[in-house]
Amino acid sequence: MKLLLVDDDADLRAVTGFALRQAGFVVVEGISYGTGLATFTQEQPQLALLDINLPGGSGFDLCAEIRRRSSIPIMMLTVRGEEDDVVRALELGADDYLTKPFSPRTLVARVRALLRRAGGTVDSRTRVGRIQLDPESLELRIEPDVTLRLTRLEMRLMQLLLANADQPVQTDRLLMHVWGHKGGGDRQLLKQLVHRLRQKLGDDGDAPRLIETVSGVGYRLRTGE
Repeated sequence: MKLLLVDDDADLRAVTGFALRQAGFVVVEGISYGTGLATFTQEQPQLALLDINLPGGSGFDLCAEIRRRSSIPIMMLTVRGEEDDVVRALELGADDYLTKPFSPRTLVARVRALLRRAGGTVDSRTRVGRIQLDPESLELRIEPDVTLRLTRLEMRLMQLLLANADQPVQTDRLLMHVWGHKGGGDRQLLKQLVHRLRQKLGDDGDAPRLIETVSGVGYRLRTGE
């Protein structure tokens, strides 16, 4: 399941994004009204978390625009807790409101609860065609009869590739998702991680690879769909 996180505070965005990724969600990010709206349009997330104070337009404005386009759950994140702000957010279409500072566990619990109330699913498993990934059990299944046990880093790599199946994913985006803002990931580590995952998949020889290198961009997961 894909979540949109829009916050101009890089440190808070890193901590929040990491907690959500650890919980099995795919997180796409924005740092302003403009980048948040562009990411929403491109990625089509299932839930949005929006800071109120954003460059280029407020979180209220972004909430209203997303609600005009979609019925996905929206949670507002802010240091402000005044009743007027809460009322305004709800009137603009927000579904929940969380005041900073908050613990990562509280955030994840509130996100899951919001998804349940919205009638969505909190099942973090991702399936595309014959490939299914279960982040909680760290299992990758490829029909008809392949089941692989992944490391957490391999799981996060596969998670983002599968969420963007058959589309190239940029190296920097993979580094962010796998290691996080302060995770210390670099391109050589990513290359080695892809190599290890390919070995598990038996992804070698002359046959087309499941994980394909896209020169100058990053990697693509070929599902055959």
